[in-house]
Amino acid sequence: MKIIAENLAFPEGPVVMPDGSIVVVEMRIGRISRVAKDGKTSTVCDAGGGPNGLALGPGGKLYVCNNGGVKWWHRDGEWLPLGSEVPEYTGGRIEVVDPNTGKLERLYDQCDGRPLGAPNDIVFDADGNFWFTDPGKFRRFDRDQGAVYWAKGDGSQIKRVITPLDRPNGIGLSPDGRRLYVADTPSGRLWSWDITGPGELKRYGAPGIAGGLLVGATGDVSRFDSLKVTASGRICVATLAKGGITEFWPDGSGHRHHPVPDLHTTNLAFGGADLRTAYITCSGHGWLMETRWHEPGLKLHFN
Repeated sequence: MKIIAENLAFPEGPVVMPDGSIVVVEMRIGRISRVAKDGKTSTVCDAGGGPNGLALGPGGKLYVCNNGGVKWWHRDGEWLPLGSEVPEYTGGRIEVVDPNTGKLERLYDQCDGRPLGAPNDIVFDADGNFWFTDPGKFRRFDRDQGAVYWAKGDGSQIKRVITPLDRPNGIGLSPDGRRLYVADTPSGRLWSWDITGPGELKRYGAPGIAGGLLVGATGDVSRFDSLKVTASGRICVATLAKGGITEFWPDGSGHRHHPVPDLHTTNLAFGGADLRTAYITCSGHGWLMETRWHEPGLKLHFN
């Protein structure tokens, strides 16, 4: 593994751009930044709040899950997010950024009159619509319920599809676009639902989170963050506490752990000519790392 950028303020949401640069969010300082091939970092825009998940969408625009800002804890030289609401909280929202000009626009900040809490991760389907997770906010004596949303990329429709969930985080689609994957942070479990139509899912009668099917769990202290899917359909989940990427077989038959030298490994993206270069955000240390993966990642829509 090789460090290609450092001194980032809790990097997350890596996106491989057409020119080979990597755009990441720096959640702790509310910034969206570009890492060039030579490792030099420049600012795309200052989003404020807490930019978290990031994806390329229609028209080459970047779509941002902004959690509105969280409380931070400084320990052993690392800044770690606690997820709790702070007085500076600016509200959860989905934003759109022009990567060429840095122009920032707000697309959604509520659903059915209820404000979004803390949008976290995002994935686009082939039609230019997207799914995103919202684990909500923590307060001193209560907390929001987590949910998964579906929305149109042009800002014309948003719907709450899965609720209640605990703290949904990573989200992705199977290679054929017919299955939705969601990683839950505190339980360290990976769930799936079959997609039956735009913003519609099949719920199962078996016990599970909001009718989902359990793909797998590690059975240890691992906590799950964001995820990506490979070309063969395996689900790669960034794993906290244990530090690394946990790779799950889509049929639930097994998993294996790939260690990364940061207990706060939060996300990854696949790039390179053969999509076998994995760019990994090591948020505790403030690094963006790269390594060769054993198979190609799934080519994302609009990337």
